[in-house]
Amino acid sequence: MSDTLSEKNEIDSSKRTWLIATGCAGTVGGVAVAIPFVSNFQPSEKAKAAGAAVEVDIAGLKPGEKLTVEWRGKPVWIIRRTSDQLDSLKKTEALLADPDSKRNPSDLTPEYARNQHRSIKPEVLVAVGICSHLGCSPIDKFQSGAQPSLPDDWLGGFLCPCHGSTFDMAGRVFRNKPAPDNLEVPPHMYLSDSKLLIGEDKKA
Repeated sequence: MSDTLSEKNEIDSSKRTWLIATGCAGTVGGVAVAIPFVSNFQPSEKAKAAGAAVEVDIAGLKPGEKLTVEWRGKPVWIIRRTSDQLDSLKKTEALLADPDSKRNPSDLTPEYARNQHRSIKPEVLVAVGICSHLGCSPIDKFQSGAQPSLPDDWLGGFLCPCHGSTFDMAGRVFRNKPAPDNLEVPPHMYLSDSKLLIGEDKKA
């Protein structure tokens, strides 16, 4: 009888050892699997770069020309306006939905761009090229005069081909259009006379 009990104890002991070993191996394996899984949630270098500020040299940008850069996955337009384009801003004000950029100012227009030209330097417009209606990208219509989908007295600006919203040369939306707001002006600042930093400003 004692021999049988001894044998049973040995078997139970062996089972216990086996169960502990198996459990430990499972735990170690679980940890090994969990570590790479958790590391996948860490932001990649590409993701970090996507939100980083973008430095742009505009020395070669001539009056009437536009440069497009990407910031946070959005197209950002940099336009050096001509004197005629700047003059047109005074003439369009009576036709605009929000000429003074008072709607959603903190989201769409930084304080330093809440002026007629919506920019730090009058001649240089920096704006996100996405319509405030449904996210389409407006097309350039810088030439003045009658054109398809535009009024006969068109003074230059942008046309959203999706639903016909129009914007002047400061990215201000015209009245009675689907787009509810002006084009967004992103945070930006000048590092020098010819270098812009898109995505940061002095308050950032």
